[in-house]
Amino acid sequence: MDTIYLNHPIDKGMLKIVPTVMALGFFDGVHKGHQAVIHAAIDKAKILGTTASVMTFNPHPKEVLRKQENKMNYITPLPEKIRKIEQLGVNTLYVVHFTREFADLTPQQFVDEYLIDMNVVHAVAGFDFTYGSLGKGTMETLPFHARSRLDSTIVEKLEADNEKVSSSRIRQLLGEGKVEIVTRLLGESYIVRGTVVDGEKRGRTIGFPTANVQPKDRYIIPRTGVYAVTLTVKNEEFSGVCNIGFKPTFHNEVKEPTIEVHLFSFNRDIYGEDVSISWHYRIRDERKFFNIDELINQINLDKEKAMSLLPS
Repeated sequence: MDTIYLNHPIDKGMLKIVPTVMALGFFDGVHKGHQAVIHAAIDKAKILGTTASVMTFNPHPKEVLRKQENKMNYITPLPEKIRKIEQLGVNTLYVVHFTREFADLTPQQFVDEYLIDMNVVHAVAGFDFTYGSLGKGTMETLPFHARSRLDSTIVEKLEADNEKVSSSRIRQLLGEGKVEIVTRLLGESYIVRGTVVDGEKRGRTIGFPTANVQPKDRYIIPRTGVYAVTLTVKNEEFSGVCNIGFKPTFHNEVKEPTIEVHLFSFNRDIYGEDVSISWHYRIRDERKFFNIDELINQINLDKEKAMSLLPS
């Protein structure tokens, strides 16, 4: 897959000149609903005998339009989003830098400059996709703005458990720690990539050495608590138990939660290594223990629970 980064106004020399079917959306998470949109574009491209493309945007429009003091965290930061879209079999991914100037385009300007001028012969998007200033352009208005220059397909909402599969729902579920449901909506376990950094090394003194993982990007971190996870390092996957939290047994005031993973049957030095954590099951809330023995006993119980949940 070719990934092309576009700034407004478009440098047309960066565009591919072949006709293409384009899937449109922000696609945070590339969940099953997003996959339905992208697969519809791929299928249409096969029918038309042309290429399949995706257009996404970076950063999230809310970061630009709402002028938030704190930048957003993502289900799939851009590198992760690119990885997942490539796995679907797309030919070209266009990443449009979302700016105030871009947001101020009229719906007609967006269609002219970002669809017709890009040789899009068929556009595919979800029923709730909007374009142009204030989101005044919709999939219902697209045929009018396209002026018979391109066709379009609207992909209806995908539901799970009688609710729409959406990025906002997945964000909420991660905030509640419901990673099992998130897995169903994503089509794979939720993944955070990071680097193993030095921690307090307290775990090794009580018989449970941990890898302290610092996320490499602005991922949404699941709710504090203890989880059954797998960790991948150097293309090898290991089962473990992960604590996300503030370590209240040892600290009273910690501003940022830490991610610590204890791996079963593992005895390697992986400091500085890039790893990925896949969250599979939530075991319990984080809690404060009265003494070290109580903590050790609970960790043993957590480990047994995680081992029973994860494939051996």
